[in-house]
Amino acid sequence: MTKTVLVIGAGVSGLAAVKHCLDEGIEPICFEKDTDIGGLWNYHNWSKDGDPSLYNSCSINTSKEMTCYSDFPIPKEFPNFMGHKHFKKYLQLYADNFNLKKYINFGHSVENVKKADDFDDTGSWVTLVKNLDTGKTRKLKTDFVIVCNGHLYTRNVPTFPGLDKFKGKVMHTHDYKDFHGFEGKRILVVGIGNSGSDVAC
Repeated sequence: MTKTVLVIGAGVSGLAAVKHCLDEGIEPICFEKDTDIGGLWNYHNWSKDGDPSLYNSCSINTSKEMTCYSDFPIPKEFPNFMGHKHFKKYLQLYADNFNLKKYINFGHSVENVKKADDFDDTGSWVTLVKNLDTGKTRKLKTDFVIVCNGHLYTRNVPTFPGLDKFKGKVMHTHDYKDFHGFEGKRILVVGIGNSGSDVAC
């Protein structure tokens, strides 16, 4: 009997999980709450709490040779350091090449994952999934669960004495999309990680 695996998320890791489960003869059932693949790299002009978000000028900070899946090279005509549109296109090519989308249920959120009543005997899991269009939920029992929901959807906002008295705009890069509205202003960027350095540029 074919084993089943529930994959949470259809971003970079979720796509790889679906593909490699198929390689191993395991049937994947993937749930993605967005309307398309890509996770963080599925760009939107808006930001929403609980969802990953990136800015319009964002590009990968590793070369395409170091970034690509080992079994599917990035097209040679793509730039070496790809913007988010090229990287999303690459993920689309990957999914289409290995026919992964038929295993992905879009517009579904995973509400709960717990051990099945017979877990000690079978190692099975029961997952509660919600259809975001209808609001209906259903339970699925699978042999395995792979969590691929990423970690860049929750803002980490530090607090500083006096910040509550600041009269200007305070925002996290999660909500930053482009430079419009910031022209002619003095901007304090807190943090010199990847996004802080990128947005400062």
